[in-house]
Order: sequence, then structure tokens, then C-alpha cells
Amino acid sequence: MNLLNTFVEMEVSGGNVHLGVLVDIGTDIYVLFNGQDYLYIPSIHVHNLRKSSTFIEEANTAGIQAPIDHHTDRVSFRKILMNAKGRFVKIYVTGDKTLHGYITSMMNDYFVFYSPVYKTMFITLSHLKWLIPYNNSVTPYTLSSEKLPVSHHSLPLSRSFEEQCKKLEDQMVVLDLGDHLQKTGLLKNVFENKLALVNAEGDTVYWNLHHIKIIYAL
Repeated sequence: MNLLNTFVEMEVSGGNVHLGVLVDIGTDIYVLFNGQDYLYIPSIHVHNLRKSSTFIEEANTAGIQAPIDHHTDRVSFRKILMNAKGRFVKIYVTGDKTLHGYITSMMNDYFVFYSPVYKTMFITLSHLKWLIPYNNSVTPYTLSSEKLPVSHHSLPLSRSFEEQCKKLEDQMVVLDLGDHLQKTGLLKNVFENKLALVNAEGDTVYWNLHHIKIIYAL
């Protein structure tokens, strides 16, 4: 691709547009520098990109975090996530909210994310839109390391997202950050790629597991 090391405009899933220098292209990921941050964007969520006439003003490089070291000649989505484990990052998955926290575990089709706000979250790999690593000296909300139990989850981890959801049966859960009135409730059971959630009125709503991006227990 002849856009490497040029200023580009990139449209990603959710209608978001990012501007920056395309600094790397991997097997399934793009790396964009917007003048302040490095964005790691899975190629599956890139709708289009083009050369941009918008120029980034020269940034103060002293506070800029270098790209995550992927230890190989070719960057990939999974390797980036593996090397981001235990590091403070900002991610975007769905809705109008970004999440701040730490990747603590990587499984087959999902990862475990610890957020000081939402605590332990299970997020499907296919729905992660982008990731920004913070400087190593930065912590979420300036919290001390003693207040950041980034490995805090008592549940044993399953290899697949569906099996992990089954471990949350009979618990109150929130799906996709509660972006729908029917996405908070009692998880009754998970079966055949469906998730049965009982709402406040006692009605059961069946969700297609393929469209669930995030789940966490209350």
C-alpha cells in the first residue's frame, strides 16, 4: 500500500473518522499516529482510508508513547494485545464511551479487561475497534498501584466467550455497557449462541451471542 508514512483519513466502524500518519500496516491491523497518540486499529473495522490534506501540527514528542513492541517484523492484532497485557490502555468497543484500564488475559475469541470503573469485563476480540497505549508512568485516574487490582477476577477462565458467559449464569450482568434498556438483567442461561436475560419486569429477552460485545457481572 502506497499510503504508508503519509497523512491519511480513516473511517472505522461506528462512523468514527481518524486522522494521522499511517506508520505501520500489519497482517490484520493498522497503526496510526495522530500527533499525540498511537492508535492500533484492526483492519476488519476499517471501512476506508485515503490520503488526507490535513496536516498534523508538530507535537511535543517528550510525552508521546512509542508503539507497543510486537517483537516481530510484521505487526498483528493478537500480538499487539498480548504485548499490551498489564499496560494502561484506552480502548473503544461500542456506543459513546471509551474504556480505560488493563488487559489482564487473552483467550481464543475474547479478552479480560480490568477497568477501575466497571471492574472485570469480558470483551470479544472481534468487536474491539481501536486501542491506544498510555505512557508507562500514567495510571487510570491517578490511582495508586495498590488500588488497581488488575488481576482481580475470581472466576476461572474458559477458552471461548460463550463458555465464559455460561460461568456468569444466575448472576446480574450488563451487556454492551447497558446501551439498550434490555441489556441489564439476570443471566438465566447461555445456549446455542443465545443468551437468555431476564429483565426487571421478569420477561426473558434472548440475545444473539454473536452481537454481544461486552459482558460483566454486577
